[in-house]
Amino acid sequence: MTLPHSDPICVGMAKTKKKNASDDPELIREWPLPVTATLGSTVRVKGILQEIRSRLPSAVRKALDMQGGALTLIMPEVSKATFRATSSAVSKALEDIAELPIIPREIEDILTITTSERKRWLDDGRLPSAGTRTVRLQGRARQITFHVFDPRVVEDLLDRGAVDEWREEDVAAKAENRRRAAYQAKLTRSLKKQGNTKRAKQDGDEPATGLSGWDEFGSDGLLR
Repeated sequence: MTLPHSDPICVGMAKTKKKNASDDPELIREWPLPVTATLGSTVRVKGILQEIRSRLPSAVRKALDMQGGALTLIMPEVSKATFRATSSAVSKALEDIAELPIIPREIEDILTITTSERKRWLDDGRLPSAGTRTVRLQGRARQITFHVFDPRVVEDLLDRGAVDEWREEDVAAKAENRRRAAYQAKLTRSLKKQGNTKRAKQDGDEPATGLSGWDEFGSDGLLR
């Protein structure tokens, strides 16, 4: 018994149906992000995307994505009402996005600095903190708290090349610390040497016995 020739046709129809489904009309809207908000950082753009998504209903968060440095909302044409509501929410959230505090990984990318540099300059006050933020790690009960930074302060540091100045200061400070450490070590060795010489001299003035009052004992003729 031969199989009917309908199977290949069914497969072809499935492929056609799948292709047509992917060609369904879509609703698309983009929001180019200003440089004052991103400060030229792709890490900052991702941070903004995460922030805006967090303000949207969970059901539509994945519809908002990042393409070419802009936020892009894509929904099927049948979701016009949801698309309009989501577009309005995104536009509202972006109104003050340039003032969104900068988190550690973003400032490291913006200023092209290392984590150790960020921590050192934060501790000594050269990198001013704009406060702290506490978040709960995804899927965990533990929370973490970290410093955030004012975008306008970071922009000023970027414009005046403060990082280069700080690195030069750190190199000079490190050299000075090495010089002081070397001087202190030399002084310690010198004092130790003087102490050893003084003790050796004092030991040389004592009789070979090292007994206190031995001279007086001998002068009395008791050893004769």
